[in-house]
Amino acid sequence: MNVNIENIDTTPVLIVGGSLVGLSAAVFLSWRGVPVVVIDKHYGSSPHPRAIGFTTRTVEHFRQVGIEVPASTQGMKPPRRARVESLTGNWIEEYPWTPGGDGAYGAEQSPVHAVAITQDRLEPLLRDRAIELGAELRSGTELLGLTPDEDCVTAVLRRRDDGHEYTLRARYVVAADGGDSGVRTELGIERHGVGPLSVQRSILFRAPLEEYLRHGVVQFEIELPDLRTFLTTYGDGRWVLMLSDDVERDADQQIEVVQRAIGRTDIPIELVTTGRWNLTALIADRFSTGRIFLAGDAAHQLPPNRGGFGANTGIDDAHNLAWKLAAVLSGMSDSRLLDTYDAERRPVADLRHDQLFARADYKAYLPGAKSDTPVLEDAAIELGQLYRSTAVLGTDPSLPAAARPDEWAGQPGTRAPHRWITVDGHERSTLDLIRHDWVLLSCDDQWRSAAAQAAEKLGIGVVFEQIGTDVQFEEPTVFEHAYGIGSTGATLIRPDGYIAWRTPAAPRDAAHELENALATVAAATRAEAAESRV
Repeated sequence: MNVNIENIDTTPVLIVGGSLVGLSAAVFLSWRGVPVVVIDKHYGSSPHPRAIGFTTRTVEHFRQVGIEVPASTQGMKPPRRARVESLTGNWIEEYPWTPGGDGAYGAEQSPVHAVAITQDRLEPLLRDRAIELGAELRSGTELLGLTPDEDCVTAVLRRRDDGHEYTLRARYVVAADGGDSGVRTELGIERHGVGPLSVQRSILFRAPLEEYLRHGVVQFEIELPDLRTFLTTYGDGRWVLMLSDDVERDADQQIEVVQRAIGRTDIPIELVTTGRWNLTALIADRFSTGRIFLAGDAAHQLPPNRGGFGANTGIDDAHNLAWKLAAVLSGMSDSRLLDTYDAERRPVADLRHDQLFARADYKAYLPGAKSDTPVLEDAAIELGQLYRSTAVLGTDPSLPAAARPDEWAGQPGTRAPHRWITVDGHERSTLDLIRHDWVLLSCDDQWRSAAAQAAEKLGIGVVFEQIGTDVQFEEPTVFEHAYGIGSTGATLIRPDGYIAWRTPAAPRDAAHELENALATVAAATRAEAAESRV
């Protein structure tokens, strides 16, 4: 195709896929001032509610960018699941929601808690916020191909309504185009993992079944001699029945199988839609190639589970990548920083894949011997993962890949601990100190000038908060214990809320040490100049 370069659209970031992860990426990037174009072959959200559980860390991400997720109808309590003969039949047993935990995903270690909102209710909130922040959303637009070069990636796009084809050039591309990602396939990226598990059929329907929720159980494993299925409510009058037999059913047959799962034939059932999808567990062998990055199901397909790993892992991908793209596009960091996306996010996906098959929901899919992977609590997986990359200094190689947040003490590579604080007379979370810039925390005021000096020399925004002056803890020792430093030490927090570096006590030349540390973890464009002063 002959292309007139002067008429080509351009954008710093093209996001392929306008569902949950793509929209989250658009919000996170736009909030950081990065113009984005989002293309999606669909014209709106899927009629199927799809994901429903969003974890504490996901809600923290949304809180940071000004998205208020409506509270769950069930409050802070985790969903409850039971094995039953039918909804109205004998109840066999109730399962604990999470292994060794209460399903709160570490809510006591956060200013927020997990919520149960359906994906088709959440996506409009993300869409509206993305547009409000300046993102350009192009629905009904297909990607025909990508051609990367040294400076950009050229995308050929087609509008579905009129078939018009045009070209767009982007500095970077985020592929959030799902488990069957055309971008991943075009890049030739292979995947590893347990693989395909089954083909699932789903029947979404409305029925007045609220009386069967009075005990607080909302998920039901139906066990009849000739029917094994899964039934759950979305809390808004909609229910879904999941079947693994991959049988095509007409409307009458759908109503019949729903009635069998309910155990009654006298309740009106309104069919809404059906679905057919592959239950798969596969992780991409790499999450990026050059200027193109995989996120969400394009990077990792993690089947639904009581930990909510699938959608939440993808949203976490987008949050991790957004600040790095923003830093590189602004010129504060060079492209080395983008290499840390794969280094940090792929091990998390692998960890969650292995955790799935260590748990009761998916143990049966493992071939041969049982998994010897120790089962971690959800709080460890959601809030206690450890990043190892060049964007973190001083990570002890003996540390575990994840641990409960109360088992960490501010180690580099871990999420900055939440503690309640007072700022300007108002109660806040320590997480509220983390906005667009790097944050340096210390009880010692000498770090104020060190932060200002490092920020000026490297051209990187650094906000210093002095504990006891700018920020009040109930006791200074609470901060020191939570962050693992002494009264003269300091901790450096990345824009995504992860600790990049710390020193337990002030070194002889605090400004020099901070500048070198920041230049390294931020992949500062003036890192060479900083090194020459060593």
